[in-house]
Amino acid sequence: MSYDVIIIGSGPGGYVAAIRASQLGLKTAIVEREHMGGICLNWGCIPTKALLRSAEVLDHANHFKDFGLVLEGTVKPDAKAVVGRSRAVSARLNAGVGFLMKKNKIDIIWGEGKLTKPGEIVVGKSSKPVVEPQHPLPKNVKGEGTYTAKHIIIATGARPRALPGIEPDGKLIWTYFEALKPDALPKSLIVMGSGAIGIEFASFYRSMGVDVTVVEVMPTIMPVEDAEITAIARKQLEKRGLKIFTSAKVTKVEKGAGQHHRPCRDFRRQGAADHRRPDDFGRRRSG
Repeated sequence: MSYDVIIIGSGPGGYVAAIRASQLGLKTAIVEREHMGGICLNWGCIPTKALLRSAEVLDHANHFKDFGLVLEGTVKPDAKAVVGRSRAVSARLNAGVGFLMKKNKIDIIWGEGKLTKPGEIVVGKSSKPVVEPQHPLPKNVKGEGTYTAKHIIIATGARPRALPGIEPDGKLIWTYFEALKPDALPKSLIVMGSGAIGIEFASFYRSMGVDVTVVEVMPTIMPVEDAEITAIARKQLEKRGLKIFTSAKVTKVEKGAGQHHRPCRDFRRQGAADHRRPDDFGRRRSG
């Protein structure tokens, strides 16, 4: 089947491009192999903000007295419910992207798209494990096959990049996938990286009562931000009980009894944040 435009990836870059192309009168299709809305909507920006909102409400509840309010009893986080709310928010917006595709008459092609030559995409089964495959799929999706287009837009996003010697195992060494949906709150957590992803998770887990340590290889946390902002952020985070090491890095992880540790300090969980690599889509074969 032939189109004017095919977009590989249905994240914020992909689905917005698809909508605009369709609005301009172009026959448009979008290829997705995991979840409508991509990483941002399902496993990134949106669910993390939902988690942080729960953490914010918990913080307000713990400071009711500051506002002249009396709260009977103790407010404690229910990890399962907090995560459930976050996943529900993502699911609702995921369905919304599917609705926008239908509204704008955009075909959805389900599978992994690979560029085989200029103007041609072969869509097949995903060659990589899919984290919780979307169910149900949007109605009337097209499946595996060869598709051609006058224009192809690449919006495949990125994935966590494993660091040598600190490969995620999904149990004690996490990527942001596991950090977004823990079975239970760990007693302690080390976060490697203090960019946006790392600091968001560090802040959330600390609010939930977890002993959190942040390790950053650069001299300051949030290294791409202004120095004034990073200084204020560090002061506030440490005030909340976060331990922060800058100009430092984790070079080795040793497995102990039910935990991972580095010299001088033990940690129940380790999360690798801010280490990402682009998704592959067969660009070398496209010419």
